[in-house]
Amino acid sequence: MEIIVYDRNLYRLGTIENHTSLQWHRKYYECGTFELHAPATEDNIRLLQPGNVIRPKGKDEAAVIRGDQTEEESTLVNEIVRNGYFLPIYFNDRLTGPMFTFNGTCEDAMRYMINRMAAVPLLEVAPGIGDATKITFQATYKNVLTYLSKIARYCELGFRVVPDFKGKKMTFETYKGIDRTTKQGTKPRVIFSESYNNLNRAKHTYSDETAKTKIVVGGAGDGADRIYVTVGGGTGFDLREEFLDAKDINKDDFSTNAEYLEALRIRGEQYKAENAVIENIEAEVEAEVNFIYGTDYDLGDIVTVEKAKWNKVLNLRITELCEVYEYGGMYVVPTFGDALPTTINWDN
Repeated sequence: MEIIVYDRNLYRLGTIENHTSLQWHRKYYECGTFELHAPATEDNIRLLQPGNVIRPKGKDEAAVIRGDQTEEESTLVNEIVRNGYFLPIYFNDRLTGPMFTFNGTCEDAMRYMINRMAAVPLLEVAPGIGDATKITFQATYKNVLTYLSKIARYCELGFRVVPDFKGKKMTFETYKGIDRTTKQGTKPRVIFSESYNNLNRAKHTYSDETAKTKIVVGGAGDGADRIYVTVGGGTGFDLREEFLDAKDINKDDFSTNAEYLEALRIRGEQYKAENAVIENIEAEVEAEVNFIYGTDYDLGDIVTVEKAKWNKVLNLRITELCEVYEYGGMYVVPTFGDALPTTINWDN
């Protein structure tokens, strides 16, 4: 696979074809990452400088060289290793600004934060896809990328920044994966299982360590005058209670008491969702066995995963997808379900 290198203004600098390994790690709720190994030639060192942008040929995704970088030379190896992040990493350099209260759809919340932050060169914001999930929150000088990820998890939306190298611009957009499970009948179904020969070296993870079923949200006031909202429930051995302090939500910023109580309720729902039972399966998948990666399924889609030996049949979203290019071949490692950890701290 040819890798094209650009400067930060998206002007082409050259290409790399002699790399030995590329791990292109796509993520639905977060900023993706990559790791590239190549011979430490003069051209490779010149092209693969921090801040430059790389794109595997044929892809509509790109990444910035950023973070830990190494060159190594010995009698056994002469290699350059480059790491970095997909284009949404630019949001990690921005703050949300002075305190604001937002009450609206998740998509509008994302665009609102981006439009009020310090501008990123070349960046444009696309219209939403029409997702109606509502959210209410307050933020003061928070990291924009962190909050984009928080909101994405809450409403189960993906986000990305798509480069346009001809037009010299980047576009932020949201998207939603497609339900391709066996429980629906409108789209072609996608099943990963041993019987389909498309589920290799599987690893199943289950965690109820932080699971909570009932959240008591404490709002404004003190003692007997404090306002509380309860979310969830449960009885007996299945009841797991937690208190959540939400005094950071300023009651005076809401026009009605009902709006304030709704903000507390949403905070409780968010916290409960963050602390649910987590179950996922990670496995190696042949990109063109039975179902074609990028055609029959893609990042963000919900698929059916069957593992007979473990007595597991799960409908899970593909939250991460690592494309591995090595030795002239390519395979993918999807994560079905939320990767650990998934706790969202709304105080940061």
